[in-house]
Amino acid sequence: MKSFIVSPFKNLANQLDNLINGRLWLKVIIALILGVISGILLGPDLGFVKSELVAALTAWLALPGQIFLAVIQMIVVPLVVASIVRGLAANNNPAAIKQNGLIALIFIMFSTAIAAAVGIALALSIQPGQFVDASALVDMPSAPATGDIVQSFPAMSELPDKVSALIPKNPLASMASGEMLQIILFAAVLGAAMLSIPAQQSKPLFDLMGALQDVSLRIVSWAMLLAPIAVFGLITRLVANLGVEVLAGMVVYVATVVLGLLILAFLYFVVAKVTLTQTVGEFFNNVKELLLLAFSTSSSAAVMPISLQVVEDKLAVNPEIAQFLIPLGATINMTGTAMYQGVATVFLAQVFNVDLSMFSYIFIVTMAIAASVGSPATPGAGIIILSMVLEGVGIPAAGIALILGVDRILDMCRTSVNVLGDVVTCTTVQRFTGHSNISLKPSNLTESKI
Repeated sequence: MKSFIVSPFKNLANQLDNLINGRLWLKVIIALILGVISGILLGPDLGFVKSELVAALTAWLALPGQIFLAVIQMIVVPLVVASIVRGLAANNNPAAIKQNGLIALIFIMFSTAIAAAVGIALALSIQPGQFVDASALVDMPSAPATGDIVQSFPAMSELPDKVSALIPKNPLASMASGEMLQIILFAAVLGAAMLSIPAQQSKPLFDLMGALQDVSLRIVSWAMLLAPIAVFGLITRLVANLGVEVLAGMVVYVATVVLGLLILAFLYFVVAKVTLTQTVGEFFNNVKELLLLAFSTSSSAAVMPISLQVVEDKLAVNPEIAQFLIPLGATINMTGTAMYQGVATVFLAQVFNVDLSMFSYIFIVTMAIAASVGSPATPGAGIIILSMVLEGVGIPAAGIALILGVDRILDMCRTSVNVLGDVVTCTTVQRFTGHSNISLKPSNLTESKI
């Protein structure tokens, strides 16, 4: 009797699914609420505890959260490499891979540009920077002249070097430094090369990638057990160290970002309605637990197995599409992050009284697309990308300190939108290619005997 491995994710994804069935997301939400309450009790507003003791206590409370983030960052590179290589090598139709990848890339680039534009438009309309007292920022360095932004664009003579730099000369060095775009290109080349040689020769490497993938997913499942404790500790430290008054001063900025994310989510639901036969209510019920887990972990990579399971089992997306696009989307599809960058850049420009030209807005959208493609699917990546955008439009990077306090909350929100974008990308590609969710054709690579 023969059986074929349809989805390399599913065995260990079932373990994570058991966590969901155990109401992990509910535990995380409860931990979030308790963390806010604990932070208020320990914070400077009530003054129940001395600041020195608060700093020491919250540092220990945040330790599980730091371990959780470190584990996710540790495992994201091998998980992405193994997933992309295995997803490509398991597909015996190179033309389909090319078609799927092209449609996905166009959709991701278009949606990322729309997201950044939505963020800019909202920030210009609501003017959240006008609600912040700029006198508290006198110690920060003054903004350089906006004319310096031209230096951020490479000259035409430099473009060939920029393009050639995308090819990793040393893949191990790229993995060590977290250069995700180079890692993706290396994995794509490796997967394509495996397709071009006889299956018998590529099977050992294919099996090795499968083992690496399984080990990575097992580590993710262990990390997920820490999620409620991690969220409690991190939120407690955030609220206790900043205080409610500081967070309240940023409420308009936070509301602007959340409104933008809700608009993006609405647009994604519209696309899902068009690309699926399910109703909006059915689609929401199928993805709600996935989005809650993405919210709690702040990492697209952490929920990657659950994303694949939802897309294949609940949305009936062809495994050939899902296995390739979910790992890819978790790395390059960052629409929520792009929208956040648009709001944050205009917000800080208003705080620092930096006049942004139309060229500056075009630069923000361009950088949002380019930077999101290479950003890691781990918590806090948005701040790293934002610092590059701020430097390009003449806003001091020290302004990041102003929004860093509330970034953890916003990171959780925008990760949910990023994951929703990954799901909708799969449904869109399937709609345009006309593929249905059928079992993969047997191949020498995926065949196993019982």
